[in-house]
Amino acid sequence: MTDMTFLGMGYIGAGIGAGVTIIGAALGIGKLATAALEGTARQPEAAGTIRTTMIIAAALIEGLAFLALVICLLALMNFGMPKQAGAEHVQAEASQTK
Repeated sequence: MTDMTFLGMGYIGAGIGAGVTIIGAALGIGKLATAALEGTARQPEAAGTIRTTMIIAAALIEGLAFLALVICLLALMNFGMPKQAGAEHVQAEASQTK
């Protein structure tokens, strides 16, 4: 396969990974907000505690989503870097001179 094929596969993989990450985080935060609203509707006097817990959990979900996006971008950058053809020869010559 050519270098362009690997580059294209890297872009596709990073795009799919980022999309799945964002969809998962959105679903998680949506379920969290739904549960918090239902809890507040059932017990209005606990609204402050429920809201605080919801915000902390939402921040953790978003942090995990950002971490996954960074991993996708790092994978993309690794696939996008061109391979150096002469690097093996330089290492072989350096090891022979020692």
